[in-house]
Amino acid sequence: MERTTSIPLQPPTYGNLITVLSIDGGGIRGLIPGTILAFLESELQKLDGEDARLADYFDVISGTSTGGLVTAMLTTPDENNRPVFAAKDIKDFYLTEIPKIFPQNTCWLFPYITKIIKSLTGPKYNGKYLHSLVRQKLGEKKLHQTLTNVVIPTFDIKNLQPTIFSSFEVKHKPSFDALVSDICIATSAAPTYLPAHYFETKDYNGNVREFNLIDGGVAANNPTLVAIGEVTKQIIRGSPDFFPIKPMDYGRYLVISLGTGSPKAELKYDAHDAAKWGLLNWLTSGGSTPIINVFSHASADMVDLNLSVVFQALHSEKNYLRIQDDKLHGDVSSMDIATEKNLDNLVKVGEGLLKQPVSRVNLETGKFEVCNHETNEEALIRFAKLLSEEKWLRLAKSPQGQCTAKPN
Repeated sequence: MERTTSIPLQPPTYGNLITVLSIDGGGIRGLIPGTILAFLESELQKLDGEDARLADYFDVISGTSTGGLVTAMLTTPDENNRPVFAAKDIKDFYLTEIPKIFPQNTCWLFPYITKIIKSLTGPKYNGKYLHSLVRQKLGEKKLHQTLTNVVIPTFDIKNLQPTIFSSFEVKHKPSFDALVSDICIATSAAPTYLPAHYFETKDYNGNVREFNLIDGGVAANNPTLVAIGEVTKQIIRGSPDFFPIKPMDYGRYLVISLGTGSPKAELKYDAHDAAKWGLLNWLTSGGSTPIINVFSHASADMVDLNLSVVFQALHSEKNYLRIQDDKLHGDVSSMDIATEKNLDNLVKVGEGLLKQPVSRVNLETGKFEVCNHETNEEALIRFAKLLSEEKWLRLAKSPQGQCTAKPN
């Protein structure tokens, strides 16, 4: 009998693991994790049928900025209560729509000067096409309606603090039950690139909550720890979905964390140069935005280091997979050079990354180092088997499983 993958994922209390998928921010470089996710979903489909979707296997999917957009695409339901996008469709979406979101400068006379002036007088892009596109694709769906739990970081510039949109929390914080489209627009509002986003929500009593938000990368460009933190809160509260898991039982987690590539090899700032920089240099040196590169890559690497150490300490390092490329250079290292050639090259980066060995960041050198003989592709195939086994184990042990035909 063919497996019915559209059956909702049963709570972790009926299984052995807590499954987490996390996707970094990075503008157009979202094509890199998009390519990797298509491979992972295809492996799940080999095991469980062509209707399998990533939302059927993860207890929580978390994403920042472009990763938040991918998260919404994978988890927002359509009219048939299935994801609006399959993972394989993300690539075509980016290739088709990104050039309209980030239209390229047609001024060939002084393109670099034009870019500097634009960044000093306002965001490079007005965001109008992105806003209309996201609203069209995600409709009126709200956070509580996602097909699995999602966690999307943003940053509130009025309160100067991170604002985390977590579907785990909407029952306790009804004012956070915003439109998924508003959340996506907010988490994508990278300073100097796209405008900040304002919207309002109302709670059950009609009380209005204001949000003044920018890119979640300011708070957590790699949102993996944020996702785990949201799960931990549910465990501490005694949620029956996680009984009898302990709050610090990281050995029960199965985590896939996807980066969008790092331009470290390309962007070699040094203290001698930076010591002379003023505001303009921090915003535009080397044709990039150093201040954004600094905070986004530093926070992402710190999360990876933290989790690597924790999983090693618990002898569960095979339960944590971080896929990242720190050797980007040229146009593929940018967040917004949306030419056809560059977008095609980003797809090739994602495909090439699958063939590379699993690696971890070394904070002493800032470089990624091979940590075992498994390739990222082989690791994802192994994770797909674990995810499938966990899904069907939970179903077999759950009350719903007693009313469902046992899969082969």
